[in-house]
Amino acid sequence: MSIAAKQQYIRAVRERLKNVLTVTQWNTILAVMSEEADDFEIEQIERPNGEFSLDLLNAFLEAKLTEGRSPKTISRYRYMLNDILTRINTPIRKITVYHLRSFLISERERGISDSTLNGYRSVLCSFFRWLHTESLIDRNPTANLGAIKCAKLVKMPYSDVEIERLKSACTNSRDVAIVTFLLATGCRISEAVGLNRDAINFANMSCKVFGKGSKERIVYLDAVAAMYLKRYLAERVDDDPALFYSRNHTRITVRGIQNMLCGLERETGIPNVHPHRFRRTLATNLINRGMPIQEVAHVLGHEKIDTTMRYVYIDDTNVCTSYRKYS
Repeated sequence: MSIAAKQQYIRAVRERLKNVLTVTQWNTILAVMSEEADDFEIEQIERPNGEFSLDLLNAFLEAKLTEGRSPKTISRYRYMLNDILTRINTPIRKITVYHLRSFLISERERGISDSTLNGYRSVLCSFFRWLHTESLIDRNPTANLGAIKCAKLVKMPYSDVEIERLKSACTNSRDVAIVTFLLATGCRISEAVGLNRDAINFANMSCKVFGKGSKERIVYLDAVAAMYLKRYLAERVDDDPALFYSRNHTRITVRGIQNMLCGLERETGIPNVHPHRFRRTLATNLINRGMPIQEVAHVLGHEKIDTTMRYVYIDDTNVCTSYRKYS
């Protein structure tokens, strides 16, 4: 070990232990380290930052996979953390809350929304909290990284008139079947594209779906969705097991439904036509008709009631009517 490398090594160790050891304890350790180091040749290894980060990142992702997180969630974690850590460009064990705040501020200056920034913060907290719990880092740099306040925008459900306009704009039985199915069941788009025909039970107007984390639940059809779905299936002459398939006669994809809905948005002029809005509409309608929030959460596949409440649009007129009724 060169004298310069030896001094750098000792400074690094002292920095790590300065809040743990007394001056007397440190001087004792320093004397032993200095003496023993003379018998070893140790050189500082220059690691590429990405390589250094990758080991800890992969360990985190493997742990989350073991915990049952979906491949989609793992992929999102990998992409976001790879991007953030590469741009911070500091070895993980040396990242502080100041690095993270600086990154978030730079992202805000680039025009990134506060809700997206809070998503970054949430993923970073999960990552560094796990590293600290596993004793892979000495301090959790996100411990004092407060939540980012986001403007609470009112996300409107579809009105009854908008639903009728969407149905009328559909040019084939498949599209109207998809629209009414999403509205009746509140299925996520990924759940809808993965369904097979045999998942539908027309006898009791229900459907078995597998949601996030491969969790099974039952959703229900109303009379309108069942009618359009039967009509669509009756027109098909193929034996493909997929419930919905594309014009190329293969299972429809998430992108395929998104493109179809974008076409309906252009045709009708209705803003924000997207799959999640159907879930929001179903939740709002069920609550307005008196269904308990716990049961609405079950239909949507939510573990937490708070998540379901974010889907529900509270109409001031309904609140006023209820107030007059119960006050």
